Amino acid sequence: MHYDPLLLDMVGATLVILTVALASRMLRQPHVIGYLIAGVILGPHMLGLLSDRETLARMGDVGVVLLLFFVGMETTPYKLLANWRIMFLGTAVQIAASVLLLGVAGWFMDWPLAYVVLMGFVISLSSTSVVLNYLRETGQLRSKIGQDALGVLLAQDLALIPMLLTIGFLSGNGLDPQRLGLQGIGVVLALALLIWMTVGKRVRLPFPKRLRRDRELQVFLAFGLCLGFSLLSGLFQLSAALGAFLAGLLVGVARETNWVRHRLEPFRVVFVAVFFVSVGLLVDLHFVWNNLLLVGGLTLVVLFVNTLINTLIFRLLGDPWRYSFYIGAHLAQIGEFSFVLTAAGAQSGLLSEPAHRLVIAVIALSLLLSPTWIALVGRVQQRGAA
Repeated sequence: MHYDPLLLDMVGATLVILTVALASRMLRQPHVIGYLIAGVILGPHMLGLLSDRETLARMGDVGVVLLLFFVGMETTPYKLLANWRIMFLGTAVQIAASVLLLGVAGWFMDWPLAYVVLMGFVISLSSTSVVLNYLRETGQLRSKIGQDALGVLLAQDLALIPMLLTIGFLSGNGLDPQRLGLQGIGVVLALALLIWMTVGKRVRLPFPKRLRRDRELQVFLAFGLCLGFSLLSGLFQLSAALGAFLAGLLVGVARETNWVRHRLEPFRVVFVAVFFVSVGLLVDLHFVWNNLLLVGGLTLVVLFVNTLINTLIFRLLGDPWRYSFYIGAHLAQIGEFSFVLTAAGAQSGLLSEPAHRLVIAVIALSLLLSPTWIALVGRVQQRGAA
């Protein structure tokens, strides 16, 4: 009997993901933990069922896009603009503090300026996928902590562009005027759309009556809005996730979130799971085991330092200590966009191969430990309140 070997791998991978995710839920851990561990198990260093990292990573990117699309539907332009101090001022201070802290360490270690700036940028970015998915699962996305975290994460997403330009400049590659111009136009258009959604009248999607009767058209229109805005954002050299978020805001303003959410929710679940599995595949278990103390120690230092930096920033912005400590823990991990920065650093020669593998291991481990870290800080906060 003939069967496709790919089908066997897919069935095996699905069973592993289901088993590990079920175990994580029995231990009262979010699905994110299960997906990440499943990625490690399915990777080349254990079962080896999944080896095409590039394809999985691209599918995972679709998951990030869909996640931001859903998050956009669950917020409003008014709340977003109301958080401008946290979004821009708080994020700018946080990034500067990370670079300054690495500068102090680099002064003792005799690191070059370009390396210091690169590592400062890497640790300053939090994980949009982990944080927003965690907030969705715990029902906190629409609360104050959810909206504050969303503002910071979106600002960090925008900050990725000047970060990449800075890394290119420090590595001697210079600036690309055409790309810079496209990004400037894209930012202006995104802000214009945001302002229009805030002050304009109610937005209406095309063919409203026909859409309510045709479920298949609903699926394709929802995908068209999400992926279309992502494509436009990418054409202007901005993040595809930013475009998806703006599309979600537009759907929310049009008050068509119910059918859009219902039609795309299964796709979001699958592709977000693929994203976290693809992150788990990046973990080189042999490298981690041979450098266990170094990788583990650096990861704990990063989680602690980022929590401290974000706690102080939110406290300076007027929030209570307990709240600042809790949201600081949410933003403590190193984000998925840091993979982009490390790849740029490796290509420009700022990171050696061993250093690159070490940074990848620390990023992946921080993502893996992030939900546990948030829960631990939450318990400490509750005991302090009692």
